[in-house]
Amino acid sequence: MPATLKKTDCFGLMRPAIDAHTLGISYVEQLLSNCGFKTIVADAAVCRALEKLEDEQSLYAIGRWVREKGITVLGLSYRLDPTDGSELVGRLLRGLKSQRLLASQGGPLKTLYFAGLPQTCQMVQSRHPEINGVFQGDEMVSQTLGMLGINPSLFPRSVSESVSYDETLLAFGRDIVNTGRHLSVGPVDRSGYETFGTSRDTVLARIAHCLRNGSGMYAGPLMRAHVGPYMHNRQEAVELFLSWARALADSGFLDVLSIGTSQLTQSRFGEDWGSSANGGGVPINSEGEFAAVWQASRPMLVRTYAGTKDIPSLAEMYERAIHIAWHALSLWWFCRIDGRGPYTLLENLRQHAETLGIIARTGKPFEPNVQHHFAFRGADDVTYVVSAHLAAQVAKKMGVRYLILQNMLNTPKTTWGVQDLAKSRAMLRLVRELEDGYFRVFLQPRGGLDYFSPDTDKAKAQLAAVTALMDDIEPHNPASPPLIHVVSYSEAFELAEPAVVNESIQITRQALAEYRRLRAKGYVDDMTENCEVKRRTAELVKDAKAVLGAISEAVPNACTPEGLYQIFAKGFLPVPYLSECRDEFPNAVRWQTRVFEGSVKVVDVNGLPVSIENRIPV
Repeated sequence: MPATLKKTDCFGLMRPAIDAHTLGISYVEQLLSNCGFKTIVADAAVCRALEKLEDEQSLYAIGRWVREKGITVLGLSYRLDPTDGSELVGRLLRGLKSQRLLASQGGPLKTLYFAGLPQTCQMVQSRHPEINGVFQGDEMVSQTLGMLGINPSLFPRSVSESVSYDETLLAFGRDIVNTGRHLSVGPVDRSGYETFGTSRDTVLARIAHCLRNGSGMYAGPLMRAHVGPYMHNRQEAVELFLSWARALADSGFLDVLSIGTSQLTQSRFGEDWGSSANGGGVPINSEGEFAAVWQASRPMLVRTYAGTKDIPSLAEMYERAIHIAWHALSLWWFCRIDGRGPYTLLENLRQHAETLGIIARTGKPFEPNVQHHFAFRGADDVTYVVSAHLAAQVAKKMGVRYLILQNMLNTPKTTWGVQDLAKSRAMLRLVRELEDGYFRVFLQPRGGLDYFSPDTDKAKAQLAAVTALMDDIEPHNPASPPLIHVVSYSEAFELAEPAVVNESIQITRQALAEYRRLRAKGYVDDMTENCEVKRRTAELVKDAKAVLGAISEAVPNACTPEGLYQIFAKGFLPVPYLSECRDEFPNAVRWQTRVFEGSVKVVDVNGLPVSIENRIPV
């Protein structure tokens, strides 16, 4: 364990220039700043020097940076190849020793830390004992600060409150998993209504059936999971998936099978793929194969990804082949701006608008896969809320009557629980303002894509913890959420086979039932009146309404493809990590964002939050 540090200590945070992953460094920098410690993030010259450690001038540049900045704690981040990362640490250590920079040599550096991929961290720990601690990215706030030697008495109030809530949830999750009680949770009988399991079955009918029959101990919301094995042999992969579908149907735990199709299925459906790589997921390539999935999955509901080409015709095929439970579109995404599809942004929006018309005519629900894709590209919390409202507004205008509002929690994974609750409540409040007799919203929360640990036991505890977080969004509404997208606990280390999917559902059901029991008895905090959650929710609602108001004034016909294009092009939805088409959309990438006290905010050149008035395009 590192020695407890003093406020006079200074942290130096560095990475090689080749590694573009800076979010972790920004997160640690913010945590340390909140605790009153001075932090120095290496400039471009030092980052470049890290890549040339065999050169004496590069070593000298790093040593001079350490001494001139008064750095006493040094952290290195490298999230690329594990072997290269371990070798980089070795070269850096030799360079530091050659300049007598370590405290054991009389130098200024008291402690050394490394952050990287799990495999790299294991290699660094075994090969370089001089490194005092490693971070693989799944640590909680208190763990991070504790490993860095920060005394808990130095945590500011905002950090302490977050630590308390998040640690309570994770402790609850560990208890769920350690007791093993979830393994006794059985499947729920969803039958009992006329269309159950038939081609005329709908998610609306199944939700209504659940509500009529009460929540029960292990009943409650519908369970949806994403499944799709990847194999090099296409036919073998499809056959394996069909066997998985049958196994999941027979076990009875899963309500909605979400087909995880390959990139080729989405982008080149029905074509001759030749030797093209599948890109992960099950490589279904004919309407007949989709129909076979529906037959194998009886009586589950079935849904799948939208396409990235010929999107309307694919939606119509899904109706015929799998009687799709609901459709999902990403509007701005899965096109050229993220490298996932062939269309320009405007053409993509036009295709999605046409598809929304088809969805409206079927009477099926629509799920916007929108807001978390903005979050993946560095968008702030206000943009998350605004994009969700815009997507719902467009759907309603196109005649869609039912909206499944997916809410990806833990995104980014450095988000604090209290901030997640505030963002969720703000989004729900604004989207539900669109509800009327012809438009209804169904909440569908889920854990974050990169939230789960590669450690199996911790990942299971995290699944239980995020289930409790879901229930704190509307803690006094037993009908909320009506659906849960269960992310399998193996997300970080392997594909989820049926046994993993089923146990993930068991954990989710046990956690939900137990958390509600504990809340009813007053054993867990009622987050309804949490002051920080209420304050941040009100702030997000106010700021989101300001952005939406500015959009309505600046962009005529905002709900058309042309209007949605202009909203993005004018910079109303900042995406600093946009990977493609940056030159085409300079206003969209104008602002930077950073994790600020567990939330994501737009910041200025000094890293300070920017007011909503100053970031709205003029």
